[in-house]
Formats: sequence, C-alpha cells, structure tokens
Amino acid sequence: MNPPAREIAVADIGGTNARFARARRGADGRAVLSEPVVLATGDYPDLPSAWRAFREREPGFAPAGAAFALAGPVGEGPFKLTNADWRFDPDTLPDELGVEHVTLLNDFAAIAHAVAGLGPDHLAHLAGPQGVLPESGTVTVIGPGTGLGIAHFRWHEGRALVQATEGSHIDFAPVSPLDDAILAALRRRFGRVSVERVLSGEGIVPIQSALAERDGLKPAHRESLAIWKAGMAGEDPLAQRAVAHFIATLGRIAGDYALAHGAGAVVIAGGLGQRLERHLCEPAFHEAFIDKGRYAAMMKAIPLALVKHPQPGLLGAALAHDAR
Repeated sequence: MNPPAREIAVADIGGTNARFARARRGADGRAVLSEPVVLATGDYPDLPSAWRAFREREPGFAPAGAAFALAGPVGEGPFKLTNADWRFDPDTLPDELGVEHVTLLNDFAAIAHAVAGLGPDHLAHLAGPQGVLPESGTVTVIGPGTGLGIAHFRWHEGRALVQATEGSHIDFAPVSPLDDAILAALRRRFGRVSVERVLSGEGIVPIQSALAERDGLKPAHRESLAIWKAGMAGEDPLAQRAVAHFIATLGRIAGDYALAHGAGAVVIAGGLGQRLERHLCEPAFHEAFIDKGRYAAMMKAIPLALVKHPQPGLLGAALAHDAR
C-alpha cells in the first residue's frame, strides 16, 4: 500500500484456492481491494507460476511489493503449505516474483489483522453479550475450511498485536462415546489425530461415518461436499445430524481456545464459517461453547461474532504489510 498511488499485490493462499488482488490505501486511509482473481492451488506447481497467471490477468500492474497470507506455519527459512505442496523461501521470493519486498504471514494471522480493523458492519453477533469487540484484552479467531485456522490478538495502546498459532494441530480430545468412535476411526487411518482432522471440511466424513455405524444406517452421501450440501439444506437426516455434531464440536473447541488464550471475545472466520451462519446462531453452538463446568458463568460473558467481510485474508495481508 504505502502512498495512495502505489499499489501492492496481496494473496490469500490455502490448500484449495489462491486468491490474488491489488491493494491500495484509499482517501480515508482504509485498505481498498480490487476484485480478487481466484486460482485453484492444485492447478499450479508453485507460487511463481500462479503469480504469473495472476499478473497476466492484471496487465500493466506493477506492484511496489506483495503480502501473502499462507495456510501453514511461516518461519525464517524455507517452508510449505500445510495442505498443498507449495514451498516458499523468503530470501529468494522477491527476486522470483520481481518485486521489491514480500511480506509473508500465516493465513489466520492475516484474518486476525482484518478482524482488528473491521467495523460492526462486517461482524455479525452470534451469541453472548451484544456489542462490538472489546477495546482491550485478547480476541481469539478460529475458523474451519480446508484445514482449521486459529490465531489471536491483544490490544496494546490501541494497536492489535497478532499472534499466529498452529493450535489446530493439538490432539483431539473426545468428550462423548460418539467422539470416541470418531477418534478411533481417524486413529486407524492417521495414527495421531489432531483437532483439524475433525474440524475441517473433510471432518464431516468421519463424523457421519461414526453416526451411521452407531445407529445402523447406510449413508446416502459419502463425499464431504455432498454431505455438507445435504446436511445444511436439511435434505438428509444423517447428514443433518453430522453437521449438527460438527457445529457442537466447533463450539466446544472454540470454548477451549477462549480459555487457553484468556479471550474476552471469540470470532469465527473462514468461508465455511460464513456458510454455517444459520447453524452457528442456534442454541447448540453456544451451549457447547459455555459447557466448561465451573467456568460456565465466565464463558457466558464472552461475546461470539462471525466475520462477514468477503475477503478477510486479503484485507489482513494488506493491513499486515502496512503495519510492518
């Protein structure tokens, strides 16, 4: 961003899609994004090839720099996406892309930057006390998609200090016989089972399988997308119950992270989160969130909100670049 006349390129790169856009600072000081170019991550072997495809769609665009939100841990040395085989070397990337400088950050760190900068028009209240996000303390940001993203930020002298995490890779802890069955099935396949194995788009499959086995039912749908579609539309009772258990598990795990982070608010983000808005507003989600025994009263005081901005990853990448 920098001066108004100079644009940067921003990208939100996940295991399924890589979204690119132009970003600049508007007259009011806010980040302004172009219409994103959405590329399938699997169609390109690496970032430079996807970058070239993006630049071909934006003739004449000469970015002053770039900021990329990446679905995976971001460190000083070479690293890769968690759910795709794209690899990144921060030292060589500017030359590979032909830009002066590149800002790299975790995708949910980018979303946390965006959440800190969003107004109430882009945050929908889900449960708990009404009102905008607190102006002090810590905010947890969590969202399922291809994987599960988790970050948090705390306010310090009016500025959001963002902390990326890989909290989605902690061990999944069952709390019911159904969870035991889900864990057992995933353990047979993967050995160690992280929270992300359950709270991600593909997690709906083992949830439905465990329900079907417990109740002696034959699933009408076996692919994750079909289960999600049928369950969210209420077209198939088994898929519908799988979605309901996913929602309750998301509420429970979001509550766990609120406790771990000492959060004063929790924000649900991600494309899947937006599609689940109707379900997140139902009592079961909040009941699972506050079900923390002696800490239930404290949990009731934590507001939960949903990100409604269409491209929080791109917005957050732009804001992180501006704050570097």
